[in-house]
Amino acid sequence: MKIRVVKTASKASAVQVVRYQNNRRIVLHHVGSAHSESELADLMVAAQEWIKDYSRQLSMFPDENPNKLLHLNHCSFIGVQYHYFYQQVRLIQNMFGFTDLPPLLNDLVCIRILEPASKLRSLELLEQFFGIKHSRKNYYRIAPQCIELKESVENKVVAFAQTNYSFNFDIVFYDVTTLYFETFEEDEFRKNGFSKENKSQQPQILIALMVTKEGFPIAYEIFRGNTFEGHTIIPVIKDFIQRNKVKEFTVVADAAMISSENIAQLTQSNISYIVGARMGNLSAELLDSIDKKIDRQDGKSIRVKTELGYLICSYSSVRYRKDLYEMNKQIEKAKQVIETPSKTKKIKFTKTSNQKLEINEGLIEKTKKLLGIKGYYTNLNEQVSDNKTIIERYHELYKIEQAFRVSKSDLQTRPIFHFKEQPIKLHILTCFMALTISKHIEIKAGISIRKFLDEAKKIVDGQILNHMTGQSVTIKANPTQKMQEIVSKILPPH
Repeated sequence: MKIRVVKTASKASAVQVVRYQNNRRIVLHHVGSAHSESELADLMVAAQEWIKDYSRQLSMFPDENPNKLLHLNHCSFIGVQYHYFYQQVRLIQNMFGFTDLPPLLNDLVCIRILEPASKLRSLELLEQFFGIKHSRKNYYRIAPQCIELKESVENKVVAFAQTNYSFNFDIVFYDVTTLYFETFEEDEFRKNGFSKENKSQQPQILIALMVTKEGFPIAYEIFRGNTFEGHTIIPVIKDFIQRNKVKEFTVVADAAMISSENIAQLTQSNISYIVGARMGNLSAELLDSIDKKIDRQDGKSIRVKTELGYLICSYSSVRYRKDLYEMNKQIEKAKQVIETPSKTKKIKFTKTSNQKLEINEGLIEKTKKLLGIKGYYTNLNEQVSDNKTIIERYHELYKIEQAFRVSKSDLQTRPIFHFKEQPIKLHILTCFMALTISKHIEIKAGISIRKFLDEAKKIVDGQILNHMTGQSVTIKANPTQKMQEIVSKILPPH
């Protein structure tokens, strides 16, 4: 092959790559036309590179690369990829023991963290951002198998928590949330129910989640949308204990989980509990007793034996001011409703007497006794866990709220693209795996997953198309110092 330069009718210099065969000249590639000496020099180099790449002849010089020298005039930028982010997440997945799971499932988890989207859109993003190709056919083939991996994934996550967070099953935090759908039609799985997102007219599902005291997720369960949240805690806890052969166990949950039936089942199963108390449901006799006994000073608490276990009541001046403000606001609203009757439903601090709406003085007096007081039920006696420890444990329940926020906001868990039970369950499994990785990053690095992503997205590999060779070239970026410091906290040293 030779480089040929010929003059064109416009007096430009056309650069061609030719070869001669049987006394005939064959033009293999037209490189371009130059109108100046500098342009001609660029085209001559481009022709040489094209020949090297076309011939695929091994060079005597190992470092020689036809794409090593790029001419920007003959290149175009085609996008960026996040190989560094992918590599770090894959290393974390290896730590979790996810390597024996289907590669497609792990890749869907990666892209869920980076840019949440529908499953089919995620397949496109995997190719765009990571250069990884998965066919739709492959996704539909393995999807039913992945749903069966829930227990295996949870076992791996629990083992990871034992190794990395010294989790010994002594205490877990439990709560539920709802995820609604963009439809008004129910089915056997998606049901209308009490919505935590004020979407009571739309069908939903109920998600139960368990986390460690650090806020690290260890198990989850999915229920129909019309399931009462108080009915979820017993089957979830019992299944978790049975699968992990747990002997001593304490669950922390909010007041919605408390009922005499639940307390009885927890006690029969030798499960310790710390749950919030609905103080408004206390009998007048018990309330009077608490009102007389409690010392209304910050940090003071009392313990009373009840049929639901020990009731611990603590006082806070900050809570008192908040409760007093709310009570006065509701009383004023009640007075306005009484002064200007309308079709408005009966509100708090009002009652009907002789078909006439009036202020409920008895409820006001009861509410005044509860100002600044918060209650907690437990079956742990004072020798095992004192009042202060019980209260501190309950206040750590906010960590499960943080996990829900990450799941709903950063990972966009709400399954708006799914309508059938199997795809919904696969979607929740993917989101749970993404949540475990995200929370591990947050806990170890001490930053939010959003800040981690902001830093990770700075490390991009530029994709440039070399028009002279027809091949794409990757220009890799080195990790920033800050990112190296973050990763060193998350991953063990090599």
